[in-house]
Amino acid sequence: MPFDAFPRVLLSEPGGSSAQVLLYGAQVVSWKNERGEELLFKTNNPLAKSTGGIYVSLSQLGTTGQVLPLTQNLWSLDSTPLDPSSSGSQSSVDLIFQPIRKDFKTFPSSFELRLHVSLGPGRLTLIPSVKNTDNNSLSFIFGLRNYLSVSDISEVRVEGLETLDYMDCLLQRERFTEQDDAITFDGEVFFCV
Repeated sequence: MPFDAFPRVLLSEPGGSSAQVLLYGAQVVSWKNERGEELLFKTNNPLAKSTGGIYVSLSQLGTTGQVLPLTQNLWSLDSTPLDPSSSGSQSSVDLIFQPIRKDFKTFPSSFELRLHVSLGPGRLTLIPSVKNTDNNSLSFIFGLRNYLSVSDISEVRVEGLETLDYMDCLLQRERFTEQDDAITFDGEVFFCV
């Protein structure tokens, strides 16, 4: 199925900003500001591991100890919203993923994963929630992978990470402690978890 044919939810707000969320993987594939400028990086490279945007990364630790990713699974519209207080000019959607019996080979525990996506003037908010619906313990790794579009990387600064440990994927995941008060960039960077 071509990427453009995937079912999606379109969000818009009166100020003119918009977002598109795929029902496959709950991936946010577009977020445009009030001037119609795309704020998310997207690639047309068919060999890329990700198409960009913002996507949910949830992995359960399986019985073999391997990490089992939650990727292109079909999500449903959730009739029990995470944030019932969101109102006003805010546009939002609540999605839910629940593994079905045939998925239990991939996901050894039963769970529900909910995602609240809301669009407001100048902001896009994603609020995830994981609920264990099994009698067994549930171990998982969760992340929102963000691919932001940047017009001039030399103007970007990330602050507040000093003294945190990280692994450098380009140096065989060697562990380092951040020393600088701000991280700056002069080219493409690959972060891994």
